[in-house]
Amino acid sequence: MHDDRVLFEFLTLEAAQAGLSWYTVLRKREAYRAAFAAFDVQKIARFNERKVEQLLANAGIIRNRAKINAAIGNARCFIAIQEAYGSFDTYCWGFVDGTPIINRPRALQDVPATSSISDALAKDLKQRGFKFLGSTVVYAHMQATGMINDHLVDCFRHREVQHA
Repeated sequence: MHDDRVLFEFLTLEAAQAGLSWYTVLRKREAYRAAFAAFDVQKIARFNERKVEQLLANAGIIRNRAKINAAIGNARCFIAIQEAYGSFDTYCWGFVDGTPIINRPRALQDVPATSSISDALAKDLKQRGFKFLGSTVVYAHMQATGMINDHLVDCFRHREVQHA
């Protein structure tokens, strides 16, 4: 996954999911796309308090003021990273030297929730001002974007993703 808009969408949805089931967020994905300007970071970075109030009234998304404000603030931080690194993609993939980490879990209990790399990336994101992005959320982001392959070794996707 190397599309900055999709990377921001995933980060936003993963942050919104904190404390909730992933299924809850997936059901609201289309509403998030509509409410958050198709995840255009330039537009989201300009959201004001009036827009926050509109979002809080939107039953299609998770109406948590802190998470909504985090998404807006994270858009601003995301732009700063794009300006510094050329893209958010380049920044993130630098944490794995541009190569996906291929794990070989045999059972679900072998799949970790965090790693030293997700710890480092989460810490760096927090230092840059990101909110709602701890190591567990960042690890899930790394899995979702192909930075880490944690498919079980007997899952058909393990080999497919490994060679993608």
